[in-house]
Amino acid sequence: MNRRDSAEIDRLAALLSASESVAVLTGAGISTESGIPDYRGPERRDKPATPMTFREFSSSATNRQRYWARSSVGWAWMTRREPNEGHRVVATLERSGISNGLVTQNVDGLHQVAGSRRVVELHGALRRVVCLNCDRSETREGYQDRIAVQNPGWRTTVGEIAPDGDVVLDDELVTSFRVPACLHCGGIAKPDVVFFGESVPKDRVDQAFQMVREADALLVLGSSLTVFSGYRFAVAAEKSGKPIVIMNDGPTRADALASIRVSERLGEALTLLAAKLDLPDLTPS
Repeated sequence: MNRRDSAEIDRLAALLSASESVAVLTGAGISTESGIPDYRGPERRDKPATPMTFREFSSSATNRQRYWARSSVGWAWMTRREPNEGHRVVATLERSGISNGLVTQNVDGLHQVAGSRRVVELHGALRRVVCLNCDRSETREGYQDRIAVQNPGWRTTVGEIAPDGDVVLDDELVTSFRVPACLHCGGIAKPDVVFFGESVPKDRVDQAFQMVREADALLVLGSSLTVFSGYRFAVAAEKSGKPIVIMNDGPTRADALASIRVSERLGEALTLLAAKLDLPDLTPS
């Protein structure tokens, strides 16, 4: 770790020690060390992801077939991902009373596995499936079981993993794939995540803003803040005069607002922070 970033982590430790609470905002960068790729990090600059939009998903049965075929293969891979040191430090900040909670843009659920409890999943969660017609939901495990029943013998190997856990498959592999409908009304089943072009539910936004308002500072981890759904919380913190700390391996939209800026990989940086704060064991209870 370079000397500047080490000094910035010293400043962050002092800030957290002097604060009553900090709100944490995380993005895909905190999960890359668990093997899940992000959208805009250094490793994606030459190969940007092109996720399916909500309009594409909702307007075309062929697009839904392609999405669910890819996602059904990727789901088993996603369930084998484990939290990394970054997730564990975030959970320990909450258990130690330093953090008043967490707003995450991620849909992988790894924060909860690591032990975080007060979590606002801004963009939803892959572990749930919701109907676009009746709004009822079911577990992803149950939906995967129904996929297996309707597609006996349909198997393929895991290819290149996309940031939201689906995999890259050739079109000819998915033409016979059958997409289960909603159990309750026969409507369109969709993962309970916010697609590009779709709005974040207002209640989640309100919960996230409340968490930022209640905190003395905002700690941004692993997010470029390129999309407004995350950037707005940095803007709100800045308008309220709260210090903003950004730890991200790459530039962010809110760098000019940051009081403290760390550019190292999160696992190393957060482990060093935990040591400076003398935090307890990082293993969730």
